[in-house]
Amino acid sequence: MAIWGYGLRAKSILALLLAGLVALLPAAFLAWQALDAVKAHFGEGYARNFTELHRERILGPISRELALAQRLADSVVVRQWLRDEQDATKRALALEEAEGFRRVFRDQSYFIAGASALGFYYNDPTKAFSADPRYRLAADKPDDAWFFSTLAAPAPFNININPDRWLKQVRVWFNVVVEDGGQRLGIAGSGLDLSRFINDFIDARARGLTPMIIDRDGAIQLHPDTGLIALGSGAGNAAQARTLASLLGSAAEGDALQAALERAAATPGAVETLRVTLDGGRRLLSLSYLAELRWYVVTSVDLSVAEIIDGTWLNASLATLALLVVLMLGGFALAVDRLVLRPLKALHHSALALAAGEAVALPPPGRDELGDLSRAFGSMASQIQSHTAELEDKVRSRTQALEAANHAMSAAQKKVRDSIEYASLIQRALLPDQRMRELLGAHHFALWRPRDTVGGDFYLFRADAERYLLGIVDCAGHGVPGALMTMLARAAFDDAMNRIGLDQPAALLAHADTTLRGMLQASPLPRAIATNMDAGLVFVDRATRRLRFAGARISLYCSDGDGVQEIPGIRRALADRRQAEFTQTELDWCPGASYYLVTDGYLDQAGGELGFGLGNRRFAELVRSNARLPMAEQAQALDRALEDYRGDHPQLDDITVLAFRID
Repeated sequence: MAIWGYGLRAKSILALLLAGLVALLPAAFLAWQALDAVKAHFGEGYARNFTELHRERILGPISRELALAQRLADSVVVRQWLRDEQDATKRALALEEAEGFRRVFRDQSYFIAGASALGFYYNDPTKAFSADPRYRLAADKPDDAWFFSTLAAPAPFNININPDRWLKQVRVWFNVVVEDGGQRLGIAGSGLDLSRFINDFIDARARGLTPMIIDRDGAIQLHPDTGLIALGSGAGNAAQARTLASLLGSAAEGDALQAALERAAATPGAVETLRVTLDGGRRLLSLSYLAELRWYVVTSVDLSVAEIIDGTWLNASLATLALLVVLMLGGFALAVDRLVLRPLKALHHSALALAAGEAVALPPPGRDELGDLSRAFGSMASQIQSHTAELEDKVRSRTQALEAANHAMSAAQKKVRDSIEYASLIQRALLPDQRMRELLGAHHFALWRPRDTVGGDFYLFRADAERYLLGIVDCAGHGVPGALMTMLARAAFDDAMNRIGLDQPAALLAHADTTLRGMLQASPLPRAIATNMDAGLVFVDRATRRLRFAGARISLYCSDGDGVQEIPGIRRALADRRQAEFTQTELDWCPGASYYLVTDGYLDQAGGELGFGLGNRRFAELVRSNARLPMAEQAQALDRALEDYRGDHPQLDDITVLAFRID
């Protein structure tokens, strides 16, 4: 049955409940987002604490094993024996020394391998003591590559996870080089069973946590999944290395991981965190560097599984919140019924009686809004008809006036639009494109993109036999005001070139500056209108292969594809409040180089993720990377790079880029 069949009271209560539910949905969404944020915050702290605890849990025992292995390798009797490995007396003393170390090693095992006779001596409690080598090492056997790569590496020790071909098991080996007088005599150390090591130091009992260890190159040294361990990588066997970066979701995440590893290595003991894609989902990585072992302790946290927030507390809070919402809605519904619905129902009965022509009294008015409604109801009926007629007349006359105004406004807008488009054609026709194509051909390009239909940027070109002058001018403002300023600027520069010639760019700027100041002082312009302009001029003498540049807040860029040179102009503009002294720079022609003049509309264009301006550095890199292309392809590359950087951001200013090569 439809709800419209119920009375006002039932519908109002139902509407109130629906409104409460609608209001509850965004509140629940926001609460869920807040809970996720809290969980992420505490999850990061949880990951940091676990990593620090895990770091201390590993550092002490492993440092102890490594220190014992280093003391064994540094033993005098061991070094004396490995210098004369065939001497039975020295071997007996060395093995007796090693037996003393064996009792304090964690797995009560040790090994010594000599570089001269290549014998591998090993003893542990599970096998009878042997003073003879268990086997002989061979350089052509892959299983023995750890020995030769450790001796060849500059490091004095390494911790390597590798299977032993005699023990038939994978162990964590502490390989310490035995040195005497700068000569590497062999390797000594101890080993830990990999399964025991993982159970003691790596196994994670908490849900959603995966602890691991990687080396300085990112190769996985220890992991609960032994299939991911890069066996032999600790001794420099890079061919078998399996890195943590190779398990991430993208190359960008690999770069972020490398940056975090470098930061952690710079501050041992500190904890770095980052979010990556690992094991098919988003994970929080927490890592810390163990400088003593040249290892990183890494913890991968799945925030959706890890028990960061107590579920019992959360469920109790949600149940309490739901009960409070139900009680609040019930109390609000009762208050609405008593204070609003009952007076409205009484007023409704009175309205029905008045509509039927019955002489009944209205409900007694109160002092609230319902009382005002009851008082207004009596005078409403008599005024409705007169007001209706009056309003119809006003609407009719207003409609006619609006239609006439709309027609007039449309006609005026069309005239303005047509005038601006015609001005754009004129402004485009005044640009020296035809003359530049005739003299420079394919050795130039010009990007000219006004922000509006017309703009405040223009470029100029004039030639005299083997000499010519190029330049760009950026007038303050854009649109129609900027276009009008270009007419004044063009007239000033034409007068300067006619009077001075082409070969003195600084003098041309000074003459144009003086001319513009005279024009603007004679014009009654408001103070709020900006009249200054930037300019850059380049004089080229192809006969002498010399260039001369002068700029006012515009630089000249030069690149041969290997580097970029920026020749800056002065910091003051033309027609500025304080008159500038213009200077010029003499340049030698650089074979194969391209030269660029650019206005700040290109350099200041907002874009990227943060909406920053493109900037001089990015422009210089674009110039360097494209300088060897044909000029037409350079124009396409610079235009495409600007569009890619701009993205959805609007064009902020007029844009002009003028580039050329000397034929």
